[in-house]
Amino acid sequence: MHDLFQRIRSSCHLVAEQARYVRIQESRIAAYASSLPLQQALYPEHDARYHYLGHGEDTAAFFLTLDTINFMSGYNPHLKKRPGLSGYFTIAAALSDHYQTRGPLSASELTGLASGRCASIFGQDPGNPVAMELMELYAQALGELGRYLLSSFGGSFGALVDSAEASAERLVTLLIRMPFFNDVSQYGPLSVPLFKRAQLTAADLELAFDRRGLGRFTDSDQLTIFADNLVPHVLHVDGVLEYDPDLAARIEREELIPSGSPQEIEIRACGLHAVELLVAELRRQGQTVTARGLDYLLWNRGQEPHYKARPRHRTRSVYY
Repeated sequence: MHDLFQRIRSSCHLVAEQARYVRIQESRIAAYASSLPLQQALYPEHDARYHYLGHGEDTAAFFLTLDTINFMSGYNPHLKKRPGLSGYFTIAAALSDHYQTRGPLSASELTGLASGRCASIFGQDPGNPVAMELMELYAQALGELGRYLLSSFGGSFGALVDSAEASAERLVTLLIRMPFFNDVSQYGPLSVPLFKRAQLTAADLELAFDRRGLGRFTDSDQLTIFADNLVPHVLHVDGVLEYDPDLAARIEREELIPSGSPQEIEIRACGLHAVELLVAELRRQGQTVTARGLDYLLWNRGQEPHYKARPRHRTRSVYY
C-alpha cells in the first residue's frame, strides 16, 4: 500500500544523502521542530474570496482546472497581479471570477483554449512576452486536461475523481498520465518523482469538500509536502537547509535555476526530506502531525514579510 508515496520519500532521501549543493542541517531538526507553532491550523480552509466553493461537481472542476495550471512560480515576477495578491491568488481569483460570471469551463472548452484566451481569463498583458509564454503553457496544460477528460471520463470532472475510489494515491496515478502532471526528474541514475500538483489536487479537493464526497480520500495522511520553491525557501531562511555559496548567490541575484538541474532537484528533494525529518521528530515528541500539515504551516509562514524580503529560487517549470 502507498508504494507511490514511499517511492517519493525514498528517492528524496537518496538525493539528500548525495546532494552537493544543498545540505540539511540535521543537528537543527529537533530544536526547529519544537519551535513550530503547531497550534496554528494544520488543516486550513480555502478562502471563498479566491476559490469557487459550494458548487458540487463544478467545485471539483474548478480545483482540477486550477491545479492543472498551478505552475507559475518561475514566472511570478512577470505576472500582472491583482492588488495585494500573490501570483497564485491572482490566478485562482481570476478563474473563480470566470466561474461566477460565465460558468465552469467544460472539457470541450478546455481543448479549444488558446494563449490569448488564457491571457483574457487570467488578466495578463498580451504584450508581455514572459507572461504570454506562461499563457501558452496554460493553454497546452488545459488542452491536455480537456482531452483526457473526454477520452477517459466522458468529459466529466467528477468521474475522474470518482475513479480514484477515495484514494489520494490513485488520484495521483490518474493525474500523472497527463505530461504536465508527471513531475519526475533525473538525478544521475536516480529517477526522482515529486508529483507536486497531483498531490496538491487531492489535498485541495479534500479541503473543498470537507473530506466528504468528492473530497474523501482515506489515505490523504500519506501525502508528502507539495515540493515547490517556497517551503525550501522558508527552511533555508530558518537555517534548516544550507545552500552552496554559489547557489545561494545565484538565487540572491534572482538568476533562473534551470529545471531538472542538480541544484533545482536538490532544493526540492532536500526540502521534502527535511520535512519528513521534522514529522518524525514531532511524532517522537508525541505530536500528531503529517507532512501535508507542515507544508501548510510552512507555506503560510512564507507569506510573511521576513521571507518575502529575500529572493527564493526561481525555475520556469510546468511542475510548480
